Amino acid sequence: MHTGSDLGQNLSLTALQKEIEQLKDRHQWLESIVNSVPAMLYCYDNNNKTITWCNHYLAAAFGYIPSEMTGLGMDFFRHIMHPDDFKMASVAQQSFIDNKSHFGGVARIRKKGETEYRWLLGMEVPFTWDSHGKVKEIICAFLDLTNAIDTNAQLTVALNEILRRQNENLLNKLTPREKDVLGLAVQGLNNKEIANSLNLSRYTVETHRKNIRLKLKVRNTTELVAIARKIGFQ
Repeated sequence: MHTGSDLGQNLSLTALQKEIEQLKDRHQWLESIVNSVPAMLYCYDNNNKTITWCNHYLAAAFGYIPSEMTGLGMDFFRHIMHPDDFKMASVAQQSFIDNKSHFGGVARIRKKGETEYRWLLGMEVPFTWDSHGKVKEIICAFLDLTNAIDTNAQLTVALNEILRRQNENLLNKLTPREKDVLGLAVQGLNNKEIANSLNLSRYTVETHRKNIRLKLKVRNTTELVAIARKIGFQ
């Protein structure tokens, strides 16, 4: 004979089992979305730049299984990224050590066994933190820009707008006098000639040029002239 207490327990167990089944269905549904979304999603440990999780889309796009990515650590990024872009991995890592809220950029990536690179747009944000409040894991989403074939005109406009804003940001870092010095340097004038033109001492011009290189993050005159022309100096 079942008592009221037994019936209550059976109803509670049935309700709990139903809730568990609903949670399983919900989990499978969410997992299918994450693996089917047309973006490469992954998490990595920011201390050692090791992949801790990725969706199926990324694994297929890069040609590595998750365990291979984890085992390679930072070398995984060295294998898939263009040599000129690989430094971005370290820059992103340091950015989150410095508590940056996000990191975004474009990079050339290639699939395992292939030689041709594709342009990807990536955005990274902190995902987990350790007990000291330091960023532990980063979650990143990559989009393949080569697949934006249905909006070529809009893509061109968007990239030009991004470059315009970037150039404005670079210009805003320079003082009016630094802009004067940069403009003359682009024209091929040396420090002595710039000093005479602006009625400054040669030492002052050298200081301005050093500050310009630091602000624009270039190492030498060749890089300085190249980026100055991108900004708009002729």
